[in-house]
Amino acid sequence: MKFTKEALVVGFALFAMFFGAGNLILPPFLGFFAGSQWYLVALGFVISAVGLPLLGIIAHARLQGGMFNFAEKISPVFSLLFCILIYIISVALPAPRTAAVTHEIAVQPFFDVSPLTTSIIYFLLVFVFVIKRSTVINNIGKFLTPAILLLLLSIIISGFFSEYKPMVKPVTKLPVLYGFFEGYQTFDAIAALVVGGVIIISVKLKGYTSGVEIRQIIISSAILAALGLLLVYGGLIYNGAMVNSEFPADITRTQLLSGISHLNLGSMAEISLAILVALACFTTAVSIITGTADFMAERIHKTYTYQTTVTIACILGIVMGAFSVNTIIEIALPVLMLIYPLTIVLILLNVMPAKFRTKLVMRATVIATIIFSLPDALKYVLTTELFGDVQKWIPLSIYGLGWVIPAVLAFVIGILWQNRVGRKT
Repeated sequence: MKFTKEALVVGFALFAMFFGAGNLILPPFLGFFAGSQWYLVALGFVISAVGLPLLGIIAHARLQGGMFNFAEKISPVFSLLFCILIYIISVALPAPRTAAVTHEIAVQPFFDVSPLTTSIIYFLLVFVFVIKRSTVINNIGKFLTPAILLLLLSIIISGFFSEYKPMVKPVTKLPVLYGFFEGYQTFDAIAALVVGGVIIISVKLKGYTSGVEIRQIIISSAILAALGLLLVYGGLIYNGAMVNSEFPADITRTQLLSGISHLNLGSMAEISLAILVALACFTTAVSIITGTADFMAERIHKTYTYQTTVTIACILGIVMGAFSVNTIIEIALPVLMLIYPLTIVLILLNVMPAKFRTKLVMRATVIATIIFSLPDALKYVLTTELFGDVQKWIPLSIYGLGWVIPAVLAFVIGILWQNRVGRKT
């Protein structure tokens, strides 16, 4: 595996695209409640927030296309609907959340302005950054990511040399699963589908035409980004665990992050954290809106499709970004419980050898996943006990994994059936 200069720039850009503001506030919070079990929570978190995104980018490198190619074999219509749903979710939830986090941590402590004002200024800057497509990846990889990494490492490393009270007893039950599901909130598996297409297009815009060369650059950059995420997430979770006797149990995510920064950096904490949050938020919003605009430009071959999509996405970001971080997270949960299992399955299917990615196998696995992930999602939006009763009869459903066994069974049965009848399409 060659780690060229181009792969380094793209890897830096990938890291910044994955590491958004939500990814900054979630890991310390996990460690805070996990205490001495922080490594178990970290394991679950890394599986869903690092492992799955890495596989998603590797799948992109193999397909060398956009998100549409992930589900195209199932049905072009299904793939189109899936893509539209993912992009709507991305533009309506994680992108605006970056503005909300920026306001709460980077703006509110210094300026007496409304969330709406912050959201307007924030997405105007995003618009300026995104509107010129050819420079997006270089600007993120060469300028924004090094600043993010420097600030992150200053917070994490200083925490290892600080003295705190002994950790209190962990309150986290099933820590590995807890970390795994909290990894959903990073949106990183979904982000892999979105930004993977951005990376493919960006590499091609630099003049690379060989499929082998493009694949090498993408996979190398994905490995570099994953290693960076692994170190940063582990460090942040451990920092949260070390201070779990320093703060009250009802502390919010943003308050905990601010508290850790003050303990580790002292008088420089507020300014350093504000810059870090603003940069981490900004790169995530840029990648989401760029990916959405790329998709629309690919589907609608009109001169101003890209620019029009960027404009609409930024306007939606302004509106949704005026809500609080907790409100956006609460809205996102039922949507994630439905779309995340499907995203995971599509990523896993697309990294498998071709004989396991036939139309029959993919259709059977995806249908089973959708059917058995519905109860997990609907219980958050409907008051009826019906779905609670249904879940009792589905293995692993009480852990939010009711779709896993049906999906595996559908996958195995699909392979056995196709081998029997000799179908290879």
